[in-house]
Amino acid sequence: MNGMKDRERAFENKYALDEEQKFKALVRRNKSLGRWAAGLLDRDAEAYATEVVEADFEEAGDEDVFRKLRGDFDAAGVSVSDEEIRQKMFAFLQDAVAELAR
Repeated sequence: MNGMKDRERAFENKYALDEEQKFKALVRRNKSLGRWAAGLLDRDAEAYATEVVEADFEEAGDEDVFRKLRGDFDAAGVSVSDEEIRQKMFAFLQDAVAELAR
């Protein structure tokens, strides 16, 4: 019976570690995304990156971050397509995952 409890505990620990890694990767992605967008919006990179990170806490998933960027680009009259935003989100997430894997 001890073996089953140990195995269950190991699975729980792995799940917690995986969730922590996902969270860290998303925060890194959002910071990079914010710095990229700040350059296009002529905003302070670190301050805007923080805004993007905070926007991700509004709801589960990526749509809150996408809406933040889309709204800010539209308000500033910056021409960036939805596809380009989503491509940047994907690319920066891949970069973040790779950085964390090192």
